[in-house]
Amino acid sequence: MTTLFRNAALFDGHRYRGPGHDVLVDAGRVVAVGGAGTGAGSPARADVVDLAGALLAPGFVDAHVHPVQGGLERMRCDLSGLDTREEYVAAVAAYAAAHPGEPWILGGGWAMPAFPGGTPTAVDLDAVVPDRPVFLPNRDHHGAWVNSRALEVAGIDRHTPDPADGRIERDAEGRPTGTLHEGATALVSRHLPPSTDADYLAALMSGQAYLHSLGVTGWQDAIVGAYSGMDDTSATYTAAAASGDLRSDVVGALWWERQRGVEQVADLVARREAMSGGRFRATSVKIMQDGVAENGTAALGAPYLDRCGHATDNTGHSFLSPAELRAAVAALDAAGFQVHVHAIGDRGVREALDAFEATDPATRAERRHHLAHLQVVHPDDVRRFAALGVAANVQALWACLDEQMVELTLPFLGEERSRWQYPFGDLHRAGARLVAGSDWPVSTPDPLQAIHVAVNRWAHGEDGPAGPGGDVVAFLPEQALALETAFAAYTSGSAWINHRDRLDGAGVVAPGAAADLVVLDRDPFAAPAAEIGATRVLSTWIDGEQVHQQRNP
Repeated sequence: MTTLFRNAALFDGHRYRGPGHDVLVDAGRVVAVGGAGTGAGSPARADVVDLAGALLAPGFVDAHVHPVQGGLERMRCDLSGLDTREEYVAAVAAYAAAHPGEPWILGGGWAMPAFPGGTPTAVDLDAVVPDRPVFLPNRDHHGAWVNSRALEVAGIDRHTPDPADGRIERDAEGRPTGTLHEGATALVSRHLPPSTDADYLAALMSGQAYLHSLGVTGWQDAIVGAYSGMDDTSATYTAAAASGDLRSDVVGALWWERQRGVEQVADLVARREAMSGGRFRATSVKIMQDGVAENGTAALGAPYLDRCGHATDNTGHSFLSPAELRAAVAALDAAGFQVHVHAIGDRGVREALDAFEATDPATRAERRHHLAHLQVVHPDDVRRFAALGVAANVQALWACLDEQMVELTLPFLGEERSRWQYPFGDLHRAGARLVAGSDWPVSTPDPLQAIHVAVNRWAHGEDGPAGPGGDVVAFLPEQALALETAFAAYTSGSAWINHRDRLDGAGVVAPGAAADLVVLDRDPFAAPAAEIGATRVLSTWIDGEQVHQQRNP
């Protein structure tokens, strides 16, 4: 198939090349890039796509996403598009009424700010689903909302101790109230009815189609393994890759079981060899080092504060001790794995960097290890990313003054640590390699919404707190990125973390590169930064074949 993209504004994966470009694609590769009517030529057999000045760019690559989980939630009781307690309860009631034969009500996607203290109660669910258990993870999947029937099935009562890696929310008398944090979610999730192979394949296909609609042509699945009520989806990926249903190039990050030690590396090596094939490669391993700040489980170097600004006795969770983490990283690095670490608190980030520092610099560079999320980073650790060659995997959408930040984060971090949050600008200036992802279904997988926040430090379409002049207040604007830098992180940067530059040259628009491309409805480089988030995807292309086209309104 030969396609000529004509009259395009061009972002080539590293820099903005401006308007007036033609790009010729043939047999799945970019053949030529040039000025309009010149370098790309105009072969008679080519299908011509006239962009009329809209932007052509490499397809976005999501470096941290959970598309099977996201697909399942879209198929079940999906709360992700709602915002209030009343909306959530009504949606659960409507779903339960429409699915009377389902033994459990499953789904998720609720936001913590909708509830006092970020903790919903079983009472609300009991009012609409009294007879069947309900298990609904929140958007960040570090907690779950359950009803009394689910607590009963799991045998959770006032005498049930908190697990070492989690917490049961309780009332003043110690009775569970309906919110489970971190490892406590497993007390219920182990009782969930199994999803079928067909369920998981349908979820992957749903997730893939949704990502294609947003211009995402490849990704790294950040957990391939059993976690938080999800079964191991490796068989789903291998089957989809073998059948050709998996159109995107995917790296799977195999789940590191924190209850085990380095003896599991041999199992992971065997899984890598058995699973990798076609468009799927199980070449990364995911370690979750800490929790999240909103429920007090992100690992901090000093205690969280209470609502009065006083230090508590809680510094969050390091799910692996520093010694265990060093041993795990060293063993995985030696076995040829890339290591992908969830690190949100400043202690979690430092523990991960310390573990990488203990590895051989030569193999470390080859593996392309990365830390994801990076909400709170001590200023002394910013420069270490570049020095160690560890990539910063950013979820830029979160770097704004939304309700969750204002109500559930800032008061408990305090003024100094709050200024350490999402230091993307400092990381870039210090030479860190930036890659980008969404963490969907935690938040939208739309790269353009994330890029908008990376550049503006406020969310498109959100009012947010207003300043004296009525304008939306940017969150730590000194940490904003240039639009070119943000686009590069989401294209060539994330393609690099998946080793696509070596495999097929994806992530750039250049002769010889894989023709994984996205066409936008405008040129955001030629418009005000405040309008970046209004940009939409017109079409998405993988290996020169169109996998998504925007429907006419």
